[in-house]
Amino acid sequence: MVNTISHLGVGLLIALALGFKGKKRWTIAFLSILPDLDFIPHMIFFAVSGILSHTARNQLFYVMGHREFMHSLLFISLVTLFLWFRTKDRLLTAGGFAALIVHFYMDYVTSWKMRPLYPFNTDSSILGAIYFFDPLLNLLPLLPLFIALVDEMKNRGKWQGKFNGFCAYVKRNDDKLYAALIFVLTLWLAVAPIAKVLVVQHISEAEGAEISYQNSYPASTGSFLSAYSFNDTHYRVLETTYWGGIERSTFVEKISVSGDVPDGSLYAAKTDKLYRSGVPRDIDYPVYNVSGNNGSVTVVLNDARNPYVRYWAYFETVYRFVFDEENGEYEVYASVHGEEEEKLADNWFEREIVKLIS
Repeated sequence: MVNTISHLGVGLLIALALGFKGKKRWTIAFLSILPDLDFIPHMIFFAVSGILSHTARNQLFYVMGHREFMHSLLFISLVTLFLWFRTKDRLLTAGGFAALIVHFYMDYVTSWKMRPLYPFNTDSSILGAIYFFDPLLNLLPLLPLFIALVDEMKNRGKWQGKFNGFCAYVKRNDDKLYAALIFVLTLWLAVAPIAKVLVVQHISEAEGAEISYQNSYPASTGSFLSAYSFNDTHYRVLETTYWGGIERSTFVEKISVSGDVPDGSLYAAKTDKLYRSGVPRDIDYPVYNVSGNNGSVTVVLNDARNPYVRYWAYFETVYRFVFDEENGEYEVYASVHGEEEEKLADNWFEREIVKLIS
């Protein structure tokens, strides 16, 4: 996940490198942040989702959810085709496509899953090779943003006499400057996923287990958090770096039961089935904490890696399922990114599942 300002800066870098000015420059800039405008349909979705059926809610989420359809290859293709038919300008269309595809790739290479092949495939995926607070991705795009801002203000008759030396330098070296920025950005975006392959291979060999490339997430610059199923009862969580290999590791129990709950594993299974019936399904290594109290059973579900990261961009969701032991009904609450817990609507999960496996 890259911030929108950085996406805008990269879009302007593309526009500057292509020599665009005025309306064409800002068209490319707009396209570079267009996918992030999915927060608008995302808000509309959550405003109306409570009145939908479970199936309709799931399908609409794929279309309107944040980092869903508007971060897919189909969306990029449709926007590119629209731009071509609207303008018949090959260079502008190429620049627009570049702005969209670079936005897609920068998000895909950082730390938030997407569904790039929707609607043909609803599986989520990610490269997860670069930390979302990565200094290069967040700071390098500020330079083209500043260049475009200065140029725009001077064209409007403002900032006259300011930044003249800077403008003169850029004008003398614009081709080399833009080429250098594009080269550095492209090199980093290409090398980081390859470097991650080497890290994952190393820790797989060290552990004697197959470590998931996709589910090894950047926990900070140069470090990753990985996990795998060690046995039937525990996960092994690993913290690794490029320079030190495996630096820390720990075991996390898959299912823990407290209190008098003789069917703790059954309630964990119910929770698992319910969770997998909804979206976005953002937990890779589920941990179930089961407890009983006064005729109800509570199952807290989160990811095994949650306690071992700070400033996590994805796996901070904690679900709390509360089952009534007598009639099998349940309620679900969720806390996202450390925010206050809220009750989820009944249509989040398939309620019939509980009856089928009781």
